[in-house]
Amino acid sequence: MDLRSLRYFIAVIEAGSLSRAAGSLYIAQPALTAQIKKLESELGAQLLERSHAGVTPTQPGVQLYQDARRLLSDAAAMRERIQRLPQGPEGSVTIAVPFLLSSLLMGPLLAHLKDTHPRIRVFVLDDLSLMVKKAMLDRRADIGILVDTPHVEGLACRPFARESMYFCGHDASGRVRALLQSPSASTPSARPDIDFAAAAEQPLVLQSRRYSIRQQVEDAAAQRGTALNIVHEHDSARVIRSLYACGAGFTFTPACAMGDTPAIGTDWLVARVVNPQMTRAYTLATAPGRDGDAGGDGVMLAVVQALTEVAQRLVSTGRWDAEVADDPGPGRDNHQPD
Repeated sequence: MDLRSLRYFIAVIEAGSLSRAAGSLYIAQPALTAQIKKLESELGAQLLERSHAGVTPTQPGVQLYQDARRLLSDAAAMRERIQRLPQGPEGSVTIAVPFLLSSLLMGPLLAHLKDTHPRIRVFVLDDLSLMVKKAMLDRRADIGILVDTPHVEGLACRPFARESMYFCGHDASGRVRALLQSPSASTPSARPDIDFAAAAEQPLVLQSRRYSIRQQVEDAAAQRGTALNIVHEHDSARVIRSLYACGAGFTFTPACAMGDTPAIGTDWLVARVVNPQMTRAYTLATAPGRDGDAGGDGVMLAVVQALTEVAQRLVSTGRWDAEVADDPGPGRDNHQPD
């Protein structure tokens, strides 16, 4: 197994097809196929599932893809270290982030780290909030941003941010707008408020119960003894967005996703949910052994500080309606010795 074979394998996974990968690598497909078979033979595992639609990785294939990307990145870093003296922290960090927060936070974070710590390589796993937690527990990520999960056994956790939840959708008739209230004094905002019970009566488009936002909406409904008027239920966030964007109903969305809502028109309604006031809390979790920057390389501390700085800048510039914790230091370590 050599680096070239790993590069070929990564190209196949990312292309989803041996023929497309061969074209991008400028090699013959039979030669590429032979390289993949050689890898499978050396590792003693099937790496790809082949079908008429292309190829998909098996579980060993997914693991090899993740490890190979990190290995090639480390090889490139090794080349740079030999060519010039290192300046500042250097190393690799994998961050697991929920889908919705990733759209807001990861671009500014990666750009910031590129400018301030160019020798830190960051890999991002964006997934459902439940899978972010699993990635941390499986040790596939070094830093994770958890949703409404203040503590996890085996992880060092600290508060990161808390954001508001909003109710939004097209209100062509103006009927829902008549239900809005002026912002409460305790939570001043340019947005009006809407009582949860009034929001729950409107036609709703929501994801299924396995998603954290739906679970929070269900909890609020149970707390108020209110029934939910759900007219569309789909797992796909893109389908949900398409539905409320075309006026098929209203939805609940966290502040971090407000940038993904349609362009505001005369009938576009956005209101903060109150009674109960719905918020979404984020916890910054780090893996045992890395939360204190074992070895003193400073990589983890630099990334955690950058996360906090970028989040605070998003809040101060009005791009994110949230409160960000100030302290980026070590969190509460819930890890118990074996």
